[in-house]
Amino acid sequence: MSKAFYITTPIYYVNDKPHIGHAYTTIACDVLARFKRLDGFDVKFLTGTDEHGQKVAKAAADKGIEAIALCDQNSKNFRDLAATLGISNDDFIRTTEERHVKSCQALWKRLEDNGHIYLDKYAGWYAVRDEAYYDEAELTKGPNGERLAPTGAPVEWVEEESYFFNLSKWQDKLLALYDANPNFIGPKSRFNEVYSFVKGGLRDISISRTTFSWGIPVPGNDKHVMYVWIDALTNYITALGYPNEKDEYATFWPEAHHMVGKDIIRFHCVYWPAFLMAADLPPPKRVYAHGWWTVEGQKMSKSLGNAIDPNHMVAEYGLDQIRYFLLREVPFGNDGDFSEAAIAGRINGELANELGNLAQRFLSFIGKNLDGVLPAAGDLTGEDRELLSACYGLVDQCRGAMDRQAFHEVLESIWNVVRAANGYVDKQAPWTLKKTDPERMKTVLYVLAETVRHIAILMQPFTPHAMDKLLDQLAVPTDKRMFTDLGEANALQGGLVLPTPQGVFPRYDVKAGKGTA
Repeated sequence: MSKAFYITTPIYYVNDKPHIGHAYTTIACDVLARFKRLDGFDVKFLTGTDEHGQKVAKAAADKGIEAIALCDQNSKNFRDLAATLGISNDDFIRTTEERHVKSCQALWKRLEDNGHIYLDKYAGWYAVRDEAYYDEAELTKGPNGERLAPTGAPVEWVEEESYFFNLSKWQDKLLALYDANPNFIGPKSRFNEVYSFVKGGLRDISISRTTFSWGIPVPGNDKHVMYVWIDALTNYITALGYPNEKDEYATFWPEAHHMVGKDIIRFHCVYWPAFLMAADLPPPKRVYAHGWWTVEGQKMSKSLGNAIDPNHMVAEYGLDQIRYFLLREVPFGNDGDFSEAAIAGRINGELANELGNLAQRFLSFIGKNLDGVLPAAGDLTGEDRELLSACYGLVDQCRGAMDRQAFHEVLESIWNVVRAANGYVDKQAPWTLKKTDPERMKTVLYVLAETVRHIAILMQPFTPHAMDKLLDQLAVPTDKRMFTDLGEANALQGGLVLPTPQGVFPRYDVKAGKGTA
């Protein structure tokens, strides 16, 4: 029986336009989902949209349309983005769906029945843009002396009747959770940040609003709607059928992995596990917070107009190239900078020159000199065995790094073999062996084919379309591309007729602005 794995993106707020940050999180989750599927796991991969709250209600009113009409329109943008990015999600959730309303109300009732919700009055500073409350001590002053949230969002003083969750009672239990599960939050810097925040003391939090009605009604008191975070976070169990705690919930929830931006780490690592424990439900297995992207050294902002549309990125650079760049350029968890020079360097230097050219060189050589028939291996030298051994050990290195969400380490491990293979072909020089030792030439070509087979299978999560083409050119059947097909036992057999080779990674011409063959 295959092991389960559950991976989620945050649900994206429908008032935003899809940008590079959304693409980054979703691609990272997709790579993880694809990797686990190739490794024999039963995977559930969820993404979707967060559709309630004051900002949505106001934006819809400003446009003179119903809130649900705005949600329908903007949610489609994120669904379309998933298709554009080649995302393999199994479900797409919207918080306006009836299944989600039922799930949230069931969780609320459970919290209430367990004595963790009470009615009181709220007074404090609130940022509509962030959908968050802030203490006086957290505020900064703007250029005109106005109070601003730490994010720079304007705040307003809000006083209203509100339901509260008794978060203050969960400090010790949360710290115990972190102590018992040091891998619960990644990377380590975010673990330390959350631990320090909780150790500093927690206060009860407001979980309902009465000043607007665009939200999920509180059971038994529909003048209140649920505050966005209890609504939004519950999507992760809604998609597993909660409040039914059998079937998909029982299978996948124990293996839940949330991927989020670092700006929402507190909600996912403090509020969410506290809600779940208060409802007698287990917390997720792991939450990983990635960094932010700047563009050409500048923070993305509406005023600068420099937010990059992922659809444009794919049209300009290519889908697999974007997927590779975003997870190769910086350690996952750190901030990164998107620049044309950086992506052109990765496309041309690594994808086109190092991997693409490696494959093209030996496949073209087989096509021209051996009528496209893969030769069988003769006696293997120490250098042959060294390269093949590196291939055979590669999947174990990749597994360990992938489980830490260290995507850049996975790619670096693969690239160590790519570089070794390029060094091998230069040193062995099959074009010279053709004249001096044709049998040795055949062995060298076979070793290169088997090396590229391993590279291509392991690169599938990152660049699926290009690797499909490359594996086709090696005549690897579509049902022989799993990680169980790696290794000597499943090696290529001499005598295979290979199709005419074609380049898989065109170079990017910075001046022309398009990929060139």
